[in-house]
Amino acid sequence: MNTLVQTTETPAKVRQPRVSLWSLRIVATVNLVLVLLQPVFAGLFLTGDVDAIDLHSTTATVVVFVELALVGVAVGYLVARGRRWVLPATVVLLAAAVLQAFLGYTRTLAFHVPLGVAIVTASVFLGIWVWMPAAARPRDGAR
Repeated sequence: MNTLVQTTETPAKVRQPRVSLWSLRIVATVNLVLVLLQPVFAGLFLTGDVDAIDLHSTTATVVVFVELALVGVAVGYLVARGRRWVLPATVVLLAAAVLQAFLGYTRTLAFHVPLGVAIVTASVFLGIWVWMPAAARPRDGAR
């Protein structure tokens, strides 16, 4: 083996989620803000501001559409070698939001309130995770 010969092989470029990650970060953050507003509007309604229920209802509709967009962005993130768990997590979050809106409109508060707590909790965890360095690493440990 000749040790004086240098090889000029360049390592294969690994695709990393860049645009898809930023899209995921933006949509997850918008979702988080909207989801965090929901208990505020519900609290205002419960303290006597009857108009706050309209804000709560309108925001619920917007949350469903934002979470639908979140699922679409998660597909792009997955294609760009993002973490696999993000797509099913966003699908479950969307399904929960649709069920949540239905339960709210039917005034089934015994399920509406705890499901709301679960949605807020999941949205907070997702909203924090997308800004962590782990979200930027490609899956399967590729560098």
